[in-house]
Amino acid sequence: MTRKVAAILLTLALIGLLAPVAFAEEAATPAAGTSDAKYNYYAMAVIGCGIGIGIAALGTGIGQGLGLGRACEGVARNPGASGQIMTTLIVGLAMIESLCIYALVVVLIVLFANPFGV
Repeated sequence: MTRKVAAILLTLALIGLLAPVAFAEEAATPAAGTSDAKYNYYAMAVIGCGIGIGIAALGTGIGQGLGLGRACEGVARNPGASGQIMTTLIVGLAMIESLCIYALVVVLIVLFANPFGV
């Protein structure tokens, strides 16, 4: 079963990576006063930001899922301690979520920074 899931995920990743090649068209000439460096910067910034926030969200989701699963196991084993477990869980989830928010802030700074002054 895991090989089948891995094969499906690999196929989807390859389709996603090859889609720009399939839909590529001839490059338009840039307008007067613009440079290719500007477009390259913004293209790389968008790609990097997408990858960065995707990895941050993936890590945050995994961390929150593991934390919530362990909290549910703890409450199932000792229902009397559910209040303490819930408090610790909420604080832990807030700390994990703050990491993704920090990644979002960095991504927005990189995306909307204007190094060319235009």
